[in-house]
Amino acid sequence: MLSLCGADCCRECSRKEDCGGCVKTDGHPFKGRCIAAEYVKQGGMETFLRKKETLIKEFNSLGIPHLHVDDLELLNGFFINLEYPFPNGQSVKLFEDNNVYFGNQIEIPGNDRCYGLAADDRYLLVCEYGCEGADPQIVIYKRR
Repeated sequence: MLSLCGADCCRECSRKEDCGGCVKTDGHPFKGRCIAAEYVKQGGMETFLRKKETLIKEFNSLGIPHLHVDDLELLNGFFINLEYPFPNGQSVKLFEDNNVYFGNQIEIPGNDRCYGLAADDRYLLVCEYGCEGADPQIVIYKRR
């Protein structure tokens, strides 16, 4: 097992040399925080799975057209942390590159855009973007 939660995060990660590994860093890959490791430390796999299911229900209850999520993956912040343009010309990133979040990508039917989902124990984000994260727009960003 390569992680505290049982996920094989290292297999797909392009930055595994920078990470240190979940078990070796006690759930602090990239010197950041991993939401899954924190939940496992709080109450084992039962807590982890319960919190994940709660997040899935939160996303599905938002009432966003064509947004239905069945599962959430563990995603590195550097992978999901897009820069969102604001009307004043500034751009902002909403998450930390060195943290690991729950997330997923949901295709929007009949559209070339997708919903991007990301969450931890504090915030929930639904964004919309084009191919390879182009033209990202915040749909919902809220404190949990």
